[in-house]
Amino acid sequence: MTVIDRTATSHPLDRLTEDETTAAVGIVKADERFGPRMRFGSVNLSPPPKAVVINHTPGADFERAVDVVLLDNSDGSTCEVTASLSSGRVTSWKRIEGVQPSVIMDEFFEAEDAVRNDPDFQAAMAKRGITDMDLVTVDPWSAGNYGDELESSHRIVRGLVWVHDKPGDNQYARPIDGLIVLVDLAEGRVARIEDHKVFPVPPESHEWSRNFGDEVGEERTDVKPLDITQPDGPSFTVEGDRLTWQKWDMRIGWHSREGLVINTVTYTDGDEVRPVLYRASLAEMTVPYGDPSITQARKNAFDVGEYGLGMLANSLTLGCDCLGEIHYMDAHVCDAQGDIYRIPQAICIHEEDFGISWKHTDFRTEDVEVRRLRRLVVSFIATVGNYEYAVYWYFYQDGRIENEIKMTGILTTGGLDDGETTRYGTMLGPNVYGPNHQHFFCTRLDMWVDGTDNTVVEVNTVPAPADENPFGNAFFGEQTVLATESAAKRRIDPFKGRYWKIQSAERTNRMGQPTAYRLLPGENILPFATEESSIRQRAGYMWNHLWVTPYARDENWPAGTYPNQHAGGDGLPRWTEADRSIESTDVVVWYVMGANHLPAIEDWPVMPVASIGFTLKPIGFFDRSPAMDLPAAKHCH
Repeated sequence: MTVIDRTATSHPLDRLTEDETTAAVGIVKADERFGPRMRFGSVNLSPPPKAVVINHTPGADFERAVDVVLLDNSDGSTCEVTASLSSGRVTSWKRIEGVQPSVIMDEFFEAEDAVRNDPDFQAAMAKRGITDMDLVTVDPWSAGNYGDELESSHRIVRGLVWVHDKPGDNQYARPIDGLIVLVDLAEGRVARIEDHKVFPVPPESHEWSRNFGDEVGEERTDVKPLDITQPDGPSFTVEGDRLTWQKWDMRIGWHSREGLVINTVTYTDGDEVRPVLYRASLAEMTVPYGDPSITQARKNAFDVGEYGLGMLANSLTLGCDCLGEIHYMDAHVCDAQGDIYRIPQAICIHEEDFGISWKHTDFRTEDVEVRRLRRLVVSFIATVGNYEYAVYWYFYQDGRIENEIKMTGILTTGGLDDGETTRYGTMLGPNVYGPNHQHFFCTRLDMWVDGTDNTVVEVNTVPAPADENPFGNAFFGEQTVLATESAAKRRIDPFKGRYWKIQSAERTNRMGQPTAYRLLPGENILPFATEESSIRQRAGYMWNHLWVTPYARDENWPAGTYPNQHAGGDGLPRWTEADRSIESTDVVVWYVMGANHLPAIEDWPVMPVASIGFTLKPIGFFDRSPAMDLPAAKHCH
C-alpha cells in the first residue's frame, strides 16, 4: 500500500501535492487492468462531497481521492479510474467505448514528428519548393466531427502546416494553405494527406520578436518608470491554498482541464462569514472559424475540453505578466507516462488600485469625502497554439466579483493565390490573411448565496403601464423567477437592461427582500453558424448566454465530458432536456460570452489584448454599502 504524508493537506479542497499525484499514478499502474499501451490523459483531485467541504472543521480527517483518465491505445477505449489516497487502492475503474479524451500533450509533438518524417508529406512540400523539414511546423488541430470515417474509427488530429524563413521566427507568417494532414495518434503515423492546391508561399516575415531582426522597429524611449510599491507588503495572506484579503476568503484550486479554480468564496459581514460562491471556473471555450475555404472550414477548437488549459498554462517566471507585490503558486500536471510536469509560478495573486470607490462633495459645507478602491487579482495564462488566454478573477472591496478573459497572441493564418482576396478574413500581407472567427467562453458558477438553496430571477426594465404613468416617464424592473431549466435558457437583452439575480431562498435583508447577487453581462454575441452545422451540434451551449441547472456532481462540462471528435448533443443541451426544477435549490449558473473577431491589420503580427467578461454584484446582499468603512487615502501624490 502507498502511504501518503497528509501533513501537506489540511482541507478537502487542497490542490494535489506532487507526492499525492505520484502516489495516485503508482496506484493506477499497479492495478492489473493497467495495460502496456495505456497513456495518462489527466490526473485531478476527485471533488469531495459538498457536505464534507462545507462542514469541515480544522484538524478533522477526510477522504482524499484522485480521478484519472486513461487512453488505451490497444483498443481505442477510455478508462475512468478513481484512486483512493486514503486507502492506497483503486476504488472505481470504468471502461468507456466510443469517446476520445483530450489531445494529450505528448501527442502534439509526436504528431508533428510523424508528419515531418512522412515521405508523402515531404513530397507534397517539395512540390512547393520546400525541402528543409527543420523549417516546417505542423499545428495539430482537433479533428471535430464532420462525417469523415476516420473521425469515428480512429483517434486523429488535422495537421495544418506553416514554414519558417529561419528557425524560430514567426511561424504563422507563411502558411502552407491547401494542404491538410490527418494523423492517427494511436499509431503515430500519417493516415491521409489532402493536397488540394499549391498556393504561393507568402514572402514576408512579419517578425514579432527582436530576436530575429530589426523589422519590429525601435522601442519607445519616452516611457518613464511606473513603479508599484507596497512598503508594508500586500494586504492579502496565503496559507497553503487558502487566500484571504480583507473581508474575502477563498481557496485556490487547479484542474488540468480548467486551469485555475476558485473555491468556497465567502465575505465577512460584521461578525458573520457569509457564503457567496462555492466554485467558479472556465468550463469550456470554443473557437469556431467562419471561413469556408478547404483549409479553414473545419477549424473549431474546444480549447478546454479538447486540449486542457491547465495542461498548457504558462510559467510566469519571465516577463511582466503581473506587476506589484506578487504571490505566485506553482502547479503541476502529468504527461502521458504519468510523470509530473511542473509549471512554476502558474498562478499570480496581487492587488491593484482601481480608481475611486466613492466620493461626495457637499457644495454648501464644502465637506469632501473620497475613498479609493482596490481589487484582489487571481489569474493564470495559457498558450493554446497561436493564442494566449489570460483568465482573471477580481474581488473588490465593495463586494463585487468580476471575471475577465484577455485574448492575445498571434493570428492563425491562411494563404491566398497571387492577386486573390477574400471577404472571410483580413489581408495581412502578400498571400496571407487572418480568417474570421469567434471565441466563446462558458464560465461555470456553482452558486452559494447565503447557503446552497438559491433561486435565479430575471430582471428586465420595462415602461410603466399608462394608468400608472401619466407623464410617460416611469419604468421599473420586472422580475420573473426562472423556475425550470427550460425557462432559464436565456439570452442577453441590453435594450431591456437585462440581468439575472441569484438570490437566497432562505435569507432576507433588513428590508425583507431576498439577499442576492446579480450577474451583469458584458460584451456578447451569438454564433453565426447555421442550425445544420457540425459546431451547432457539438457546442449547443453557445446558443444561449444563460443556462441554470440543479447541481449534479457529474455535470461539469457544457459540451460534454468528451467533446474531442464527438458528434454532439451532449452537455447542457442534453441535461436540460429533463427540464428539472431549479427553484429554491442548489443551482449552477452557466454564463456564456462570445467575442466576434473580424481581424484587423492592427492585430498583426501580435494581437493587442482584447477583453471580455461579466460582473457578479451584490443586490440586497448587504444592508448598506459595504464600502463605507474604507479608510481615507493617506498618500495621494
